[in-house]
Amino acid sequence: MVPDPTDPSGDAPEPDLSDALDAGLGRGRSGAERTCLVTRVAQPPSKLIRFVLSPDGEVVPDLRARLPGRGAWLTPTRAAVADALKRRVFQRAFKTKDAAAPADLADRIAAGLRADLRQSLALANKAGCVVAGFAKVESAIGDKLGVAGVIQASDGSADGRRKIAAALHRRYGDAISRVPIIDDLSNEELDMALGRDHVIHAALVAGVGSTGCLARWRRLRSFEGLATTAEEAGSARNRRTASDLQDDEVTDLPGAQQFAGSRDDGNPQGLD
Repeated sequence: MVPDPTDPSGDAPEPDLSDALDAGLGRGRSGAERTCLVTRVAQPPSKLIRFVLSPDGEVVPDLRARLPGRGAWLTPTRAAVADALKRRVFQRAFKTKDAAAPADLADRIAAGLRADLRQSLALANKAGCVVAGFAKVESAIGDKLGVAGVIQASDGSADGRRKIAAALHRRYGDAISRVPIIDDLSNEELDMALGRDHVIHAALVAGVGSTGCLARWRRLRSFEGLATTAEEAGSARNRRTASDLQDDEVTDLPGAQQFAGSRDDGNPQGLD
């Protein structure tokens, strides 16, 4: 927190956390806001992360705000989590010095948010809101309806990225900066989410599934303090290390080596 200039010690007074806990979504007042343990700013629950105590007394992130027990809330950023650990606010909020907040709590939250993103991508795929494969992505970008977002493996080749960027620029011009580029998941994670092998390029098309996927992606990026538009990110995405991973632009070509279970129709493996 920002130090209180009126405090001669130079430190901000510790906030009163006596009202920090609540019963969780569906068990409290309808429409009630929650207050961050660190900033003491009240916001809708969807803008915060809830924490509960496990039966063993460990502080556990409740990303969907459904776990039983009274919970405490934090602004969903690594900085807020680090501040909470440093100031031991969980112990004061849960009114027990035995509340064990693990040192890697922020990493556990990030892992949970990545898992949420993979799951939402899988659901979007089942809803028909995902196309995969370089050729299909390029076609979807050029389609009249366009795309809701572009997905690229974080360990994919720079050349493939440049070609997708060129296709986006042809379709959207200067408005390209408003097209979300999801490049936080590796090739392996994309394979897991979409149920097929060697996914390097994919795209979200309009639909409820895409909306949910983008919301979870923005939550992950916000937690990590990263940009969610190309305009904010600038050229950061072009500063990738060279990749030996063969691009699916190549593997989609006739006569190219095929990977077990790979398909160029954007559907999960084994589904038509």
